[in-house]
Amino acid sequence: MKFQGSSSYVATQDLMLAVNAAITLKRPLLVKGEPGTGKTMLAEEVAQALNMPLLQWHIKSTTKAQQGLYEYDAVSRLRDSQLADVDGGERVKDIHNYIVKGVLWQAFTAEEPVALLIDEIDKADIEFPNDLLREIDRMEFYCYETREWVRAKNRPLVFITSNNEKELPDAFLRRCFFHYIKFPDAPTMQRIVDVHFPGLKRDLLAAAMKTFFDVRGLPGLKKKPSTSELLDWLKLLLAEDISAEALHTKEDKVAVPPLVGALLKNEQDVTLFEKLVFMQGRNR
Repeated sequence: MKFQGSSSYVATQDLMLAVNAAITLKRPLLVKGEPGTGKTMLAEEVAQALNMPLLQWHIKSTTKAQQGLYEYDAVSRLRDSQLADVDGGERVKDIHNYIVKGVLWQAFTAEEPVALLIDEIDKADIEFPNDLLREIDRMEFYCYETREWVRAKNRPLVFITSNNEKELPDAFLRRCFFHYIKFPDAPTMQRIVDVHFPGLKRDLLAAAMKTFFDVRGLPGLKKKPSTSELLDWLKLLLAEDISAEALHTKEDKVAVPPLVGALLKNEQDVTLFEKLVFMQGRNR
């Protein structure tokens, strides 16, 4: 079982090696990189390429590790016990009826191997990764309410993404295979664009790519535009029928491109960009 890329996702050689290394070692693949570089999409594409069902667990700041295992719905059980006359109390007697299975339980008990995405793990509390150490390592956990061990029938292929908002514990990192998705260079970016916009005119693509990398290369930007921003911008350029000539600048000067709001996402960066253009105009 090896990942060799897909027609809808441009994977570099080192990324494919990382995925296959995680498969060989039977360890989670921890993927970091700038937001918008395709970390989440990687899990989706690998699952599809390897014909595996994909379970997704999108982490929020309030997410607790226990939710990935199971939750005991005591409130529903109490309510049903007060209405026991409805079915003779048979439902209340079986505590399994009030166990809400999390994605890890579902992945462990699946009849066939599945892919599991734990998305943006760094959003949660700092103790969140530590609370999953045993489950990720041994592929088992204990359900106290039903007094049973839940063990993986098949080891899931685990993808964990992080935007580096928080440092992850060393003990957790030791259990993962790590890969950092580097920002695509121009040739790789062109391959990505070709997948999403196969009919894009070459002159528009060349002008858009130059403008994009010029904007991205500006010093002092708080948030550099990423791959997803470029794709959104190209979609808008096509929708508004913007020509390649509208993106060209004289003497290779930086200019505010059309629909710049698709590339720059905060007022500090827009202001910085406008100041740079103004200064260039004064220095002519």
